[in-house]
Amino acid sequence: MEKILIFGHKNPDTDSITSSIVMENLEKKLGNKEAKAYKLGKINKETEFVLNYFNVETPETLEKLEEKANIILVDHNNFLESVEGIEKANILKVIDHHRISGFETAGPLFYMAEPVGCTETILYDLYKKYNIEIDKTIAGLMLSAIISDTLLFKSPTCTEKDIKASKELANIAEIDLEKYGMEMLKAGTDLSDFSEEELINIDSKNTTANGVNIQVAQVNTASIEEVLKDQEKIEIAIQNFIKENNIDIYVLLITDIINSNSEAIILGDRADIAETAFGGKIQNNKMFLEGVVSRKKQVLPKIVENA
Repeated sequence: MEKILIFGHKNPDTDSITSSIVMENLEKKLGNKEAKAYKLGKINKETEFVLNYFNVETPETLEKLEEKANIILVDHNNFLESVEGIEKANILKVIDHHRISGFETAGPLFYMAEPVGCTETILYDLYKKYNIEIDKTIAGLMLSAIISDTLLFKSPTCTEKDIKASKELANIAEIDLEKYGMEMLKAGTDLSDFSEEELINIDSKNTTANGVNIQVAQVNTASIEEVLKDQEKIEIAIQNFIKENNIDIYVLLITDIINSNSEAIILGDRADIAETAFGGKIQNNKMFLEGVVSRKKQVLPKIVENA
């Protein structure tokens, strides 16, 4: 049996990493013993907390693909967010909850996507579809990703399906959902070990619209003010990234997980797009976005629409 490589997007978050591990588990239960999970970059503090909590090994880093490698994509489909060499790979499956963008295959494939808050919610359905038992560790990983992607159900991306799956997974994992969820989210707000360059790439995604090159990054915090103490250094790192990658508009969302608001640092020659998109003014390269916590549903669509 040929090897199958499973991975999520670059700058991996908790959903990307755990979905890769969970998909490996599912594939092996389905008989694909050569399936293996990988990551496309350094894990963040939140994901580190999750893997340590459930005593799960961090996947190896995948730098590039060999030609015609057999792969499964989770939590992404956009080639810009994926590994080097993906254009020549044999994509077997995609499990995702994002819009389809920059994606093409040479042959037919299994593609499962739903407008839910997390990839793990879709994987949960696949376990039930194939009548495969979910053990405590796998349940804990899946639950963690749903909590992460929905900010403990506060994000507008969250659906009733995510909440229902979370409650059932919490029972399997024997976890106090609210207590564990806040502990996990707070672990992800520790940014002390990151340089400014690392900070703006912890969770950063790129897309294009009408010829405009857009980069939207996000960090979670319990104190926006604490992050903004280093605003000048952060802006230097962003400006360097803009020059190196020909970015037209860069948005860094600094999201307060306690109060469910975000402050955005916005830079680039087309920063004006953000003013039109959000109906506000950029002052000192910043804009406060009340009630905004979701990049996918509240930020990227508006930037793309007004590009």
